[in-house]
Amino acid sequence: MNSFLDDFKLAFRTGNILNQIIIINVVIFLAFAVVNVFFTFAGEGKTFALISRYLMLPAHPDNLISQPWTIITYFFFHKGFFHILWNMLFMYWFGRIISEYLGQNKLLGLYVWGGIGGGILYILAYNLMPYFENQVASSYLLGASGGVVAIVVGAATFQPNFSVHLLLLGPVKLKYIAAFTVFVSFIQSTGTNAGGEIAHLGGALVGFLMIKQLQQGNDWSKPVVSFVLWIKSLFKPQPKIKVSYKKAKTSSSRSTGKAKAKSSAQSKTAQDEIDTILDKISEKGYDALSKEEKQKLFNASKD
Repeated sequence: MNSFLDDFKLAFRTGNILNQIIIINVVIFLAFAVVNVFFTFAGEGKTFALISRYLMLPAHPDNLISQPWTIITYFFFHKGFFHILWNMLFMYWFGRIISEYLGQNKLLGLYVWGGIGGGILYILAYNLMPYFENQVASSYLLGASGGVVAIVVGAATFQPNFSVHLLLLGPVKLKYIAAFTVFVSFIQSTGTNAGGEIAHLGGALVGFLMIKQLQQGNDWSKPVVSFVLWIKSLFKPQPKIKVSYKKAKTSSSRSTGKAKAKSSAQSKTAQDEIDTILDKISEKGYDALSKEEKQKLFNASKD
């Protein structure tokens, strides 16, 4: 078990941001699916539903004020198998295009801002449109769709004529895929999944605006990346370097001191190299590493 956990941690640490987002979504989905089974067997299905609501985004302002964190947590939380399956497949397909042309950080920015934008439009629609007046108090939003659609539309905005091969259809340009996605979400925005479809539209708008701003030199992903790096720094072990001064009595003791100092400096240099490699993975992905960098990372994982 320890070996499995170590392999999982290493895979997550050395994976690119696209893989990390997918892993987080899948792990949360599986964990809650297992917990749901135990709660249901114990006759506590309603209790589990109440717990789940603390991760979902409520439409009613009073509920939102009591759980403001849900503007982030809702787009990492899924319930249905096919819900998360299609979201993660679209995330992977179109996220690779963003990663290849714009880098990992832009992908992260699109996902987070798309999710937030989708959530905001959902809240505004349910509180301002008369059609949702009787639904606002009991409506909750979940799923990564807003962030995923932001990535799809972002990719189409940046590379509109880029073609992908679709089953039964053959090569289709990104601009047509994005237009179809937005159109379907719009005509279904009064259906049974109205909240989700409206979140799609919010994510699409964010994806379009973010790429247009990026083309003008304004990178919306920077605050998101800075925040994530700050969070990571809280869990990153800091090297403990103890420096002591001792009066040298013999040439032998001086030599020993120099050797220790040299060893400490080499250790710090090695850690700096690993940090640089991890930063490169975060920006460009694991495949961008050279053979020597991959070997250094592998050696470090065994220490």
